[in-house]
Amino acid sequence: MQQVLLKIIEAATQKYGACYAEVRAQELYKTMFTLKEARVEAAKQGIENGVALRVLVNGAWGFASVGSFDVDILLSAVSNACVMAKTASFQLKDPIKLASANSVVDHVEVKSKKNPVDVAMDDKIKNLLEINKAIQTCDGRIKSCTVDYLDLTGSNFFINSEGTYIEEDKMFVWSKVTASAESGGVFTFSREEIGSTSGYEVFDVQPPQVIGETVAKRAVEQLSAKSLKGGKTPAVLGPNVVGVFVHEAFGHLAEADLALSGGVLFNAMGTKIGSDLVTFYDDGTVPGAFGSFKYDDEGVPAQKTLLIKDGIVMGLMHNRETACKFNLQSTGNARAEDFRVEPIIRMRNTYMEPRDYEFEELFEGVKFGYFFKSFRGGQANIDGTFQVGVQEGYEIVNGEIGAPVRNASISGNTLETLLRVDAVGKDFALDSGRCGKGQTAFIGDGGPHIRLSEVVVGGSA
Repeated sequence: MQQVLLKIIEAATQKYGACYAEVRAQELYKTMFTLKEARVEAAKQGIENGVALRVLVNGAWGFASVGSFDVDILLSAVSNACVMAKTASFQLKDPIKLASANSVVDHVEVKSKKNPVDVAMDDKIKNLLEINKAIQTCDGRIKSCTVDYLDLTGSNFFINSEGTYIEEDKMFVWSKVTASAESGGVFTFSREEIGSTSGYEVFDVQPPQVIGETVAKRAVEQLSAKSLKGGKTPAVLGPNVVGVFVHEAFGHLAEADLALSGGVLFNAMGTKIGSDLVTFYDDGTVPGAFGSFKYDDEGVPAQKTLLIKDGIVMGLMHNRETACKFNLQSTGNARAEDFRVEPIIRMRNTYMEPRDYEFEELFEGVKFGYFFKSFRGGQANIDGTFQVGVQEGYEIVNGEIGAPVRNASISGNTLETLLRVDAVGKDFALDSGRCGKGQTAFIGDGGPHIRLSEVVVGGSA
């Protein structure tokens, strides 16, 4: 593989005039299932091979992708990419430049106790059926359940004209479980995602029976939940909600490409935007986490990137292009969904740092508020406004967790909300998920339990 990719790099730089060239190739094996009400509704298994070529000519990018390793086809594709770049350069006002990066030669192996490739198809389906059974037998008011599963194994290859060559094994195991319940005209919904880059042993850590029961009980409990009172109120957020808040409300604002597009953090370096208790990281080095990897899709090592320290903005997430504009080094956040698309800035594992509050202490002094334990969805805008939906929430009455509430959401301005963080727990949890930004990326997010002195609470998301 290395010699084939090297020929493409040499053609781009020596024959077609590229000042920089990179090639990403993938040899991946993918298995996908969808089960609905104990029936296998969709199943897909196969090899997904391809090559992405990106060149920088006269300050402009050119890109091509092909589903082949044939040298002649690749040479034709890189020629087209260089022509594309030259044409684009005539319309370019500011030539693209890249921050420097160390050249790397490495082979990254993934070791697991249970490689999903070695798990029989029947056993995979059996585990999913166990999840399904646990949901459907939990309560007669459960009306539907869906279990999605994906495993992806193989290798990615990266080479560039600066001397970097990386072979990196890939392993992802992911599942999403959803259920709905109905009673007396009230409909509820529950979801859960699990994921790991360590291997199929994720189902030993989170057994199918437990996953199914968790999802089902949450849906059923919400049937008797009351509607909440909208308005401003104190709230305690669980790690699952903190994670999606960090990701959606702040994380996207801290992606340098969005900051350069007019985001509120563009000129915020060194500015205090949160309470002294707020420290955020984006970290690609957490062992086994769903957003972890050793090298990004520009061949830059993953790292632990400090975004906020004690409420003060300390950094953004960069690829090599945006890092050059800020006179910095890339943080290793360039990621592409697959060989068909170019890498863009994406989060990895984004989380809030724990502090020293015990769980019970977070509720002390709250006469009335809400405890939001699990999220339903979220969205944010580059102007700093956000909304996070909650699928599991409870009243707080006189410092105690009270009756469940349903269809809750929190919203507001991120910068204002971060200033209202007045207590942060000592616990920590990191959840797995997927993020859409034109492409899908596997990510992790989380943190400790926290308390907001005030946040806008609504009845839908």
